[in-house]
Amino acid sequence: MVRVQYASICGTDLHIYQWNRWAQNRIKLPQVAGHEFSGVVVATGKNVQRIREGDFVSAETHIPCKICPQCRTGKMHICRNMEILGVDRDGIFAPYAVVPEIVLWKNDPSIAPQFASVQEPLGNAVFTVKEADVAGKSVLITGAGPIGAMAIQVARAMGAGPIIVSEIKPFRLELAQKNGADFVIDPAQQDALARILEITDGNGVEAVLEMSGNQKAMQLGLDALTPGGTVSILGVFDDRIPFDINQAVFKNLTLKGITGRKMFETWFTLSSLLKYGRVSLDKIVTHVLPFESWQQGFDLMEEGKCGKVVLQVSN
Repeated sequence: MVRVQYASICGTDLHIYQWNRWAQNRIKLPQVAGHEFSGVVVATGKNVQRIREGDFVSAETHIPCKICPQCRTGKMHICRNMEILGVDRDGIFAPYAVVPEIVLWKNDPSIAPQFASVQEPLGNAVFTVKEADVAGKSVLITGAGPIGAMAIQVARAMGAGPIIVSEIKPFRLELAQKNGADFVIDPAQQDALARILEITDGNGVEAVLEMSGNQKAMQLGLDALTPGGTVSILGVFDDRIPFDINQAVFKNLTLKGITGRKMFETWFTLSSLLKYGRVSLDKIVTHVLPFESWQQGFDLMEEGKCGKVVLQVSN
């Protein structure tokens, strides 16, 4: 049992709040939402071995079954029987939350608790960037929401350059600049492909990190990739999208789907990035609100006028 200190709002939480078709089909009410948090352990079950009362923790939110073929071959992040905290079981938008020991992560005490609460989405960014092997490569990030902004910092820490970001929302264009993008492009205002080719001397980018879930952005990424390039796809699309598979064939592209975080390789990487200052979440977390102001937080999310929104649940 964890006393929740900070809880950040995820896009999944926004879908549940909006009660869209996905939420209606997935969520079984009544249920507590939320899954990104930091807090202090206040009690443990009799079979718990690794976690102690008083530990400062966050959690991997994908809860594995531990017995399916994927779990038994080092791929717990794609467990066949996975449950998600705040989606398939009660989450953390509450004073206390009960979380299985297997997914709890002991936080380094140097990490501020409000920032520790957003490690799960930072893990999305780390996984996406690492799968594209960006060191010394030109990178296009399509979509500069909070995870896209995190990916900018992670890509820089891992040696990418130049880092180009495409985004159409003014707030997020500014967020991309603050987080270290070398070039920021608004496809609604200019020919994005022509600009990317200009920046890369006509070669195109060597890696695309798709963060938007937008069909036009995905196509831009494919068009902008140089032959032999890699695209890591984290964005989730509302529906099927038309796709010219021959473009991937003749360009000899590598497409990688990204879900969650590698358990727990990604967590070790992101913890190191935070501990040693390679990534700075104060440029990502734009609002820290008291829990009672949750409505304001969700409004900011809907308007797209924020980075990461964090709610303070307790001291």
